[in-house]
Amino acid sequence: MREGRNFSQAIERGFDSAFSSIFDANLTTMIVAIALYAIGNGPIQGFAITLGLGLLTSLFTGVFASRIIINYLWGRDTSHEVKL
Repeated sequence: MREGRNFSQAIERGFDSAFSSIFDANLTTMIVAIALYAIGNGPIQGFAITLGLGLLTSLFTGVFASRIIINYLWGRDTSHEVKL
């Protein structure tokens, strides 16, 4: 908002800048889950599957679902704008 953006543009910019680091962290952990599944057996493969499914669910809800909810609640509402 200090750069002259309105509230919805600031939200969009925040999500855009945070997405790369969130995606990178989840991609790195997904590579580990795939390696655990390939190398391990039995309970380790089960853990790898659970880890991978948890990552996909977390990525979806953390980025896409929260973006939808925040844009719905504050993205188009100008009453939340703060003047700096």
